[in-house]
Amino acid sequence: MRIEILDEAREDLIDGFRFYEMREPGLGSYFIDCLFSDIDSLLLFAGIHPVVCGYHRSLSKRFPFTV
Repeated sequence: MRIEILDEAREDLIDGFRFYEMREPGLGSYFIDCLFSDIDSLLLFAGIHPVVCGYHRSLSKRFPFTV
């Protein structure tokens, strides 16, 4: 399986980082760590996630984001 992070998704990650970092210092870094862990789980559990718009999709475990 190949993981592709679209430009729009990169922008969402940056926006999410800024949003959470403004709420509490360090929370933005925690957000990024959690999202990349969720992205890594796509590789670990390759093929079991539902396909939406041609991509395997998983919901983040800690934040309201889709991976």
